[in-house]
Amino acid sequence: MATFLYKLGRLAFRRRHFVALIWVALLTLAGVGAASAPPAGTTSFSIPGTEAQKAFDLLEQRFPGQSADGATARVVFKAPSGEKMTDAGNKATVEKTVDELKDGSEVASVADPYTGKAVSKDGTIAYASVRYDVSGMELEESTKHALEDAAEQARDAGLTVEVGGDALQAVPETGATEIIGIAVAAVVLVITFGSLVAAGLPLLTALIGVGIGVSSITALASALELGSTTSILAMMIGLAVGIDYALFIVSRYRAELAEGREREDAAGRAVGTAGSAVVFAGLTVVIALVGLAVVNIPMLTKMGVAAAGTVAIAVLIALTMIPALLGYAGRRVKPAGAKGRLLGRRRGAEKTGPKNEAEPAKANLGTRWASFVVRRPLAVLLLGVIGLGAAAIPASDLELGLPDDGSQPTSTTQRRAYDLLSEGFGPGFNGPLMVVVDAKGSDAPKDAFTQVSDEIKGLDGVVAVTPPAPNKGGDTATISVIPDSKPSSVQTEDLVHAIRDAGGDIKADTGAQTLVTGSTAMNIDVSEKLNDALLPYLVLVVGLAFLLLIVVFRSILVPLKAALGFLLSVMAALGAVVAVFQWGWLSGLMGVEETGPVMSMMPIFMVGVVFGLAMDYEVFLVTRMREAYVHGEKPSQAVVTGFKHGARVVTAAAVIMMAVFAGFIGSSESMVKMIGFGLAIAVFFDAFVVRMALVPAVLALLGKKAWWLPKWLDRALPNVDVEGEGLRTADERGSGPDEDRELVRT
Repeated sequence: MATFLYKLGRLAFRRRHFVALIWVALLTLAGVGAASAPPAGTTSFSIPGTEAQKAFDLLEQRFPGQSADGATARVVFKAPSGEKMTDAGNKATVEKTVDELKDGSEVASVADPYTGKAVSKDGTIAYASVRYDVSGMELEESTKHALEDAAEQARDAGLTVEVGGDALQAVPETGATEIIGIAVAAVVLVITFGSLVAAGLPLLTALIGVGIGVSSITALASALELGSTTSILAMMIGLAVGIDYALFIVSRYRAELAEGREREDAAGRAVGTAGSAVVFAGLTVVIALVGLAVVNIPMLTKMGVAAAGTVAIAVLIALTMIPALLGYAGRRVKPAGAKGRLLGRRRGAEKTGPKNEAEPAKANLGTRWASFVVRRPLAVLLLGVIGLGAAAIPASDLELGLPDDGSQPTSTTQRRAYDLLSEGFGPGFNGPLMVVVDAKGSDAPKDAFTQVSDEIKGLDGVVAVTPPAPNKGGDTATISVIPDSKPSSVQTEDLVHAIRDAGGDIKADTGAQTLVTGSTAMNIDVSEKLNDALLPYLVLVVGLAFLLLIVVFRSILVPLKAALGFLLSVMAALGAVVAVFQWGWLSGLMGVEETGPVMSMMPIFMVGVVFGLAMDYEVFLVTRMREAYVHGEKPSQAVVTGFKHGARVVTAAAVIMMAVFAGFIGSSESMVKMIGFGLAIAVFFDAFVVRMALVPAVLALLGKKAWWLPKWLDRALPNVDVEGEGLRTADERGSGPDEDRELVRT
């Protein structure tokens, strides 16, 4: 592989105009497609095979024309202090608002509060339910404006009016902190390279890669029914890995220049060595993201595949466009150790040139730290494990759920409507359960409907049960159930299971099947499906990556250590997420206005993404160690050598990735905010505790055993030559892998 990538790097360096033209053309094509594409649809939490989804599908069959997937809105009215909604003036205002709402071209139905018994017991709060023919993301702007105008006119009449539901759903915004994250990445790159030109290359290529990936997702969003958050998450991951992959290749290029190589050869060797690590690191991320398909949740599968595609683009750009841009940059990208005018002229070994040993270079921080760990491996190992274990303690109190209007910021009208409904009708009113009774196989459908209704009324935790509403055929009915607890509570989950258990006995008696659906029941089913899929997914992803790392490192214990270290970092990160978003620690600093259950897909998403990113640092750092070991160094010295060459750039890469992820904490979407924080803290734990402390400690304790591989397995495995040994051997024979080496004057 190293030889192939070496030739690819040199080709891209020589044919830089052609390579740049290809990527610019792809970016333009994707941009045009995105600009002309219709907007993305709403994100769906449907799960094939679950009871809630079966009931939803049954409703579409038995109640045609009711727009089961259409947008909904609840216009909530509150009377001024000392008045009631039944007062003549307030009632006239509400009825006028209802009449205005009915005029919309996309409106399917509007329920009057006074005829639909939608007035609170104390008479201070009422609501009108509006149902539309299309989903929230497909609503015309004129329809949304009409809804807002109707609410504003009622406010002008003296009422407090808020609008809940998904009719006013908007594409989530990431906020200014995303730009701050990119700015931090730029500062870190400048400090690392000491040159604006060298620092700009990873940023430029990462932005081009993300631009192609996100534009492609936007162009295909409508056709593939991609959710509105898919492009944001692809941007988050693609930007982080794109900068990191380019950073490693540029850093290796500068190291090759410091060895005295000419620029084309240095570009080829950088792609052949660091590029090999980029390929395998990218493969682990892609495996982890595509592996999300095993969960069998369409939304999660699409998110994973879209993000994996962006990562694949980042790898290809790093391997081709970086050497092309290095060709354009010429002498403005200086050898390692040399500084441009920005941060001083030269330092360390560069004072006398790569071949002059008159003044030895001072050991860098990475070398000093690795030497310390090698001397005290057991103490560092115990301290790191105990620290991560302590951070993981909150994860034992993990509660899972999915966000609703109750998790929105208090500044939004959706959240204020949610609070008004809870105040007037109880916390469970925001999460009604819809019970669907399929009596097609029953001899007495009406009796079955009545029996189901009576059975539900006798259950604990039920506030109200509406009369059965049969369809035209009389073989199916819906019953609305209002719990006495909020939608995301354990009590509501227990009630859903109690209704389903009671349905089993009813089916035995009447032949009618009872199904529970609605957004609350769907969220519960999503959470349970994700919990059930977590272990199989973990085994699949870790198992495949374990096999891949055996090929890369030609070792059994090194990949095993990498996997165990990942488990420590992801558990510690989950503990931090629970502490902030569930317990409320530092919630004000993170902009978390409402604590509650952790998003149900968070654990499995973090397992997938964090594992892929953790293996990035494992591959980049340990590959340097194995390279030194293969070239004859003792195991302990190889650890120090790996840190000497890799610690600085891995640290910079981790800080950049943390900055990019942390930038998404400012998102208006609670899911994106939580994922941004979780990934940022996970990178911190994995890069600075696991890879920088536990990895050298374990390798120092294992010694030569770390690189043990059974002889039969060594013969069976393909030799991918990530360390570039083939390049080194050819050089020692007096020629590079390409006999027609061409001098490049730059």
